[in-house]
Amino acid sequence: MAELLKDRLNKEVLEEFATSIKRVYEPFPIQDFINFAMDDEWDNLELMGRGKKITTSLAKCFPQDYKTSLSIIDKVIEHFEGENLVVWSFPDFVEIYGQDEQNWDLSMTALAKYTEYASSEFAVRPFIINNEERMMAQMYEWSKHENEHIRRLSSEGCRPQLPWATSLPKFKKNPTPILPILEQLKTDSSLYVRKSVANNLNDISKTHPDLVANLAKKWYGKNEYTDWIVKHACRTLLKKGNREVLSIFGYNDISSINFSDFALDKTTIAIGEDINFSFTILAQKATKVRLEYGIDFVKANGKRSRKIFKISEILLNENQKKNYTKKHSFADLSTRKHYLGTHSITLIINGMEQGSLDFNIT
Repeated sequence: MAELLKDRLNKEVLEEFATSIKRVYEPFPIQDFINFAMDDEWDNLELMGRGKKITTSLAKCFPQDYKTSLSIIDKVIEHFEGENLVVWSFPDFVEIYGQDEQNWDLSMTALAKYTEYASSEFAVRPFIINNEERMMAQMYEWSKHENEHIRRLSSEGCRPQLPWATSLPKFKKNPTPILPILEQLKTDSSLYVRKSVANNLNDISKTHPDLVANLAKKWYGKNEYTDWIVKHACRTLLKKGNREVLSIFGYNDISSINFSDFALDKTTIAIGEDINFSFTILAQKATKVRLEYGIDFVKANGKRSRKIFKISEILLNENQKKNYTKKHSFADLSTRKHYLGTHSITLIINGMEQGSLDFNIT
């Protein structure tokens, strides 16, 4: 069984963490810290809960003065490299204990510094909620920073639907305050930053598809970095068959593409088995083609829910024919459990359904 993320926060890790702190802050009580963190609740806490528990335990063992505590963290954090979950407690410390007006400048400096070691993307969000105008002005300034980690923070921290993070309901309703930051970053040379911009726009597209479609049309075709962002940002709209977005990328021709021989290798399978389907497409003239398939999965309540899977994006020449065979596994995963009943596979070409076949899981 794969290791759970929360189990990476264990006694051995906390002891190493506490020892690192004691090297720069000799009074740090290692055993008290571990006892505070790994109390009776610890075993039942998930990843984020354990992270919060570590942060609050740090506060019990640090000086009461916030500035002094940050000076300790500033020295400790430089000893950590790479992915280390326990270091996320440092930006978390700023989020919990640094929101007073008198600490604003200290907290902004700390969040920018710590994000290079453990992203401050979660920690900035309560600052946005409590003081949106001031914090978004700060985020915009960060979008112009020379450090790619800080530029990424300016986008990632204000994503309307950032996974695991505190919700930003005002930005779900009206994402306009985010747009100047994304505009600033749309030609960023860092792929790390561009991925965040694209993910932010993809979040926005789920509640404001027309806004993202219009922005995509405005941005596309002017810069290779921006083009990458636009394509990645529109992935949800493409899967939903948004005609306006499909046309931006040239996937708007349906009449010139013929499909045939759509078939399944079997009509009954068991959970854990694979199913294969095949089909042929023929282009009457040169055209771009986006191929996808949708599976209508039976859910636990007996209803069906569709998930879209991409096959390929290609350019076909006039009279060019291509044959496809695709395999799909129905093994249970941590992210998907399969249920008995009638499922369907639907072939989708340039956003339009072209044929559907049923099969049973027994």
